Amino acid sequence: MNSKLYVGNLSFDTTESDLNDLFSQAGAVRETALITDKATGRSRGFAFVTMADSAGAEAAASKYNGMELHGRKLTVNEAKDRESGGGGGGGGRPPRRY
Repeated sequence: MNSKLYVGNLSFDTTESDLNDLFSQAGAVRETALITDKATGRSRGFAFVTMADSAGAEAAASKYNGMELHGRKLTVNEAKDRESGGGGGGGGRPPRRY
């Protein structure tokens, strides 16, 4: 397992410090990145937590996936690389011209 975890379904009240404190109970945390909206600075409801090693990542994923934090059940799993994550791209149609 990769040492980088996706943490989703976060309450907008959750901070990087909250995540760091929680995940450090499962192992050493290398980095915590709470994703925020560029325009408003408000949390987008998900984060990435990088553990020091894959054993800590596995322990954290099994321990915290489905756990409730600030009234929301967390989704914790291995983060996917952007290249293989899918999504993006257009529908293949040319843009409309008015």
